[in-house]
Amino acid sequence: MEAKAKARYLRVTPRKARRVIDLIRGQQATEALAVLKFAEQSASDPIYKLVASGIANARVKADEEGVAFDENDLVISEAFVDEGPTMKRFRPRAQGRAFRIEKRTSHVTVVLASGDDLPQRKSRKGNR
Repeated sequence: MEAKAKARYLRVTPRKARRVIDLIRGQQATEALAVLKFAEQSASDPIYKLVASGIANARVKADEEGVAFDENDLVISEAFVDEGPTMKRFRPRAQGRAFRIEKRTSHVTVVLASGDDLPQRKSRKGNR
């Protein structure tokens, strides 16, 4: 079973959001929530809500399909950040000039999958 959650037009720069997403990619969902709860980055709060929403989406999907649901089986199989539209603002500078300020936004996507649905990856050690 796979559940997806998206947050669009998030007022966090994509570069800062990717730092937080890299912390939780591949972890269990409950562990990821614990990591995000105590992460000091400003992007960790909206991403915490996003992962919690993904868990709730998985619970609803399991109820619809009639499958047993356990939060501890969920793993963050995919997590990525795309760049959203940039808001352009202007700030006055010396001698009548204007300085452009770009307020960037992000589109964050988290995909949760149960442990038995994860694709088996080949070990790279044997291929060297």
